[in-house]
Amino acid sequence: MSDYKKTLLLPKTKFPMKANLKQREPEMLKFWEQIDAYSLMISSGGENGSYCLHDGPPYANGHIHMGTALNKVLKDIVVKSRNMQGYTSQYVPGWDCHGLPIEHKVEQELKKKRKELPTLTVRKICREYANKWLDVQRKEFKRLGVLGKWEEPYLTMNPSYEAATARELGRFMENDGVVRGKKPIYWCCDCHTALAEAEVEYADHTSPSIYVRFPMADPKAAEIADVDVNKLYIVIWTTTPWTIPDNMAVAVHPNFDYVFVNVGGDVYVVAEGMLESVAQAVGWENPEIVATVKGSELEGLKPKHPIYNRESPVVLADYVTLEAGTGCVHTAPGHGPDDFVTGMRYGLEIYSPMNDRGEFHKDVEFFAGMNVFDANPKVIEKLEELGNLLGSSSITHSYPHCWRCKKPVIFRATTQWFIGMEENDLRKRSLNAIRNDVSWIPAWGEERIYNMVENRPDWCISRQRNWGVPISALICEECDEPWYDAQWVYDLCEKYEKHPTGCDYWFEAPMEDIVPQGLTCPKCGAAKWKRETDILDVWFDSGTSFAAVVEQREETTYPADLYLEGSDQHRGWFHSSLLASMGTRKVPPYKSVLTHGYVVDGDGRKMSKSIGNVIAPQEIIDKYGAEILRMWVSASNYQEDIRISDETLNRLVDAYRRIRNTCRYLLSNLNDFAPSDRVAVQDMLPLDRYALELVSRRHATIQKAYRNFEFHKVYHTLHNLCVVDLSAFYLDIIKDRLYVEAQDGRKRRSAQTVLWQILMMLLEDMAPVLSFTAEEAFQQLPEAIKNELADLKSIFALRFAPDETEMDENTFARWEKLAMIRAEVNKAIEPKRKDGVIGKPLDAHITLYADEKLATLLQNAELDPMEFFIVSKVDIKPLSEARDTAIAAEDIEGLKVDVAAAPGEKCERCWRICEDLGTNADHPTACPRCTAVLTGKA
Repeated sequence: MSDYKKTLLLPKTKFPMKANLKQREPEMLKFWEQIDAYSLMISSGGENGSYCLHDGPPYANGHIHMGTALNKVLKDIVVKSRNMQGYTSQYVPGWDCHGLPIEHKVEQELKKKRKELPTLTVRKICREYANKWLDVQRKEFKRLGVLGKWEEPYLTMNPSYEAATARELGRFMENDGVVRGKKPIYWCCDCHTALAEAEVEYADHTSPSIYVRFPMADPKAAEIADVDVNKLYIVIWTTTPWTIPDNMAVAVHPNFDYVFVNVGGDVYVVAEGMLESVAQAVGWENPEIVATVKGSELEGLKPKHPIYNRESPVVLADYVTLEAGTGCVHTAPGHGPDDFVTGMRYGLEIYSPMNDRGEFHKDVEFFAGMNVFDANPKVIEKLEELGNLLGSSSITHSYPHCWRCKKPVIFRATTQWFIGMEENDLRKRSLNAIRNDVSWIPAWGEERIYNMVENRPDWCISRQRNWGVPISALICEECDEPWYDAQWVYDLCEKYEKHPTGCDYWFEAPMEDIVPQGLTCPKCGAAKWKRETDILDVWFDSGTSFAAVVEQREETTYPADLYLEGSDQHRGWFHSSLLASMGTRKVPPYKSVLTHGYVVDGDGRKMSKSIGNVIAPQEIIDKYGAEILRMWVSASNYQEDIRISDETLNRLVDAYRRIRNTCRYLLSNLNDFAPSDRVAVQDMLPLDRYALELVSRRHATIQKAYRNFEFHKVYHTLHNLCVVDLSAFYLDIIKDRLYVEAQDGRKRRSAQTVLWQILMMLLEDMAPVLSFTAEEAFQQLPEAIKNELADLKSIFALRFAPDETEMDENTFARWEKLAMIRAEVNKAIEPKRKDGVIGKPLDAHITLYADEKLATLLQNAELDPMEFFIVSKVDIKPLSEARDTAIAAEDIEGLKVDVAAAPGEKCERCWRICEDLGTNADHPTACPRCTAVLTGKA
């Protein structure tokens, strides 16, 4: 037996069974750095042109989380797969370094000291803070196996970037697309700044719910209805009592029916469709309708304010609904976009008497100095005192909160800078681009961003903060009129670009260096100027990255082929980038936009520190390795929210082990193979040709999935290929041939030729996702194979074209049928093993009772049936001769399988049961096949 063992071609490989990813991955990162794997990848292709994925900048203000890890790995998969498909696809990572997220963190660290520090000092500290976290995040992203221009990233705080951002504002100014005016915007009283819609989060909030009557002692009312106007009131409902002091009107819908109802002698006006719910809410019993009119008839009536001695006229508005309230809408033009539009149309005062902290001015009677939210109960008390409160309760509803401090925000009319959505047809052209010029992945993204752009107000681009790109404009000290000139802005941008800290120039330069000589205010003629202290919205910063990066860097091309971020960026970066590019270039900045969902726990819950279900990427890396995290990204359907749990990760660890072991098996059987040993396709064994065709088809499926961004198909196809098509089928079948047949014989070399090509395709398919493992396996290739690859130093430079089998569909279908028959045989064998009839499949004698069609297929298949079924004897007989012990196939008609113990004795070399051992006296315990190999006659 020991002599025969020496003649078996047992597999050898250095590729370890155990992954030890936690230890091996850092070594691989060093290796990639030493050989400059990124440059090798980039320089190895390009025959299909370039492909530009533009990186959306994460905030440099903390450790990466699972969402950012998911995002970076998805981008890495895209870049690597595109390069390996023959494109030049560079990855230029970026960071968003400006804005409230960083300044807020700095303020938390500085605490009370913040108020004592000048602007330039705050900016310096913010810059240092951003640089610190930028370095931390860069290491964390690189640990994920992401390749890119890590030492040459783009930063929104770099002087060249800041200059580009300011220049884009100048372009809007040149096209008259920028206006400064007073409009209601989201305002955070805690952060003291305006907020963009993308900077607002919605969360449950408990608010007062009040019904208020406005006395309507207007003689004209008597002309509409026969009522005593001294007892006539119009009723509104609101959840923001603090806005009542700022009320300027009551809006009704012109086409709704409104009823005058008598309740205990007083008459109230509400929409007919809301009468029942109002009566229930305020406790009216048996309200009597005394008149019904259209809302248009109420226009111009002049109710009195419920607190102050001023009028609140009835106005018309088509946004009034009957979904809640009274059908009569409390209108405060200083505190809502719809109210503002109505106020402008009717010439109402845009009244918003409060400071940046949300405290009422001293001239606001009864509520001076109060924070608006603290004023809610006081307003309710005053309304009750005056007899104008009809009902009060509490309501929990979804309410906007600041994304940084998490406090409720308000709508507040302040003087801000805006990009007009109607100027230069910005809205119309943007909507057209969304529909016709951009591919949205998934498709629902198109409708989402279309609706957002269609309904959004003018873009408020000013922020009352320190850390960002300043709005380059001058303000007249006498009349508050702004002045700017595009060429003047462009000249300033040149100075920003040359200044060591970019836009700090704006804050530190003497006024005489900024104000053009002899400049006077075009409105009042004064010559006293101050610089604008507002900075640009951080979304304008990142939204102009196409101008600062994509147009400027030699690694990128404009417009970019792909923007890839989370689905929240439809109202964030995708949105601002689109508007900025359409406003100055009239083309979208991207050709395709891909979005992914949020990372949630195994139960589908949002990750939250309070729940205790947060998983950090480093935890997964420390426990499993980054490769498992990358595998999780690919295995998930990123178009939905993506679940992660220990159960999920453990499943992936098992799947990873199977893929790794498949690579190990392939490598172990190629140690003595050189491409010069290859067998031509036409000379291959039919089974080998089928296996090559099968894997080539799976390879094509995977490559198509990469092109279509269907990475979950990549994972599932790759996993099934290794587990089902290879391990359980082809590799299982040829194991005997690889170990037993003559080393240089056609049968063994035929299989090795296919194994070599399978391995090359498999590694190429794995590399974008399982980058560490694919590279490790690639480095373990036998020297003879490496030489054939022209001494490629990295898997990412591999471009492999398998042999064409030219197998037609009918032939392929026949082999698919044979594979199904084999599966039925395995099902029939298993009970016999359990019953002890046989020990293992090689001990079996199988009889296939087949109908004429199946019998013809089996007899003409050009295969070794004992090898194919891994048994020691195979008989094929007509279905009509089937014995009672034969088992009918489950999934194939016309087939029954009978399993018995094979007759004869075991060959000590190959372990097949054979009836004619010892045909050669020198090898009495060897079967004829092994004897032929041992005597050199195979």
